[in-house]
Amino acid sequence: MQDKFKLYQPWLTLLARLGLGGVLLAAGGLKIGNLQKSAMSVRAYEMLPVGLANFLGFVLPWIEIGMGLLLIVGVAVSIVGLLGALTMLAFVVAIAQAWARGLSIDCGCFGGGGEIAPEETKYLSTILRDIGFLLLGVYLYYFPKGKFGLDK
Repeated sequence: MQDKFKLYQPWLTLLARLGLGGVLLAAGGLKIGNLQKSAMSVRAYEMLPVGLANFLGFVLPWIEIGMGLLLIVGVAVSIVGLLGALTMLAFVVAIAQAWARGLSIDCGCFGGGGEIAPEETKYLSTILRDIGFLLLGVYLYYFPKGKFGLDK
């Protein structure tokens, strides 16, 4: 069993890099065209002071794009995998608190965001999805060496 893992691990790392990196790149890329809406999405969580929420809304898409690109090309995989996992954990906490507080918002993960009708919320599926990406980040932290990565 151990030998099979050693055989498949570089390929699994590649898939994890492309999965987490791709979702981060897509999320940031979809938000970058409308940073005002990105800031509005962060404000909708009602967790941070307005100024800090606006700042985060403006910089988060750039951070997501940077992390996504680094993972896709395979640079600093362990560190970026851990940062990606922590980012996903922050998203899970933010979504869970919005759900627990009865807010009716779209997560804004891939653009959009803000207030929506209560029956349109997708908190559980969004949390489960983000936990899956969190686990990919943890995997990359422990197993950063993969196929076609620039880290050697």
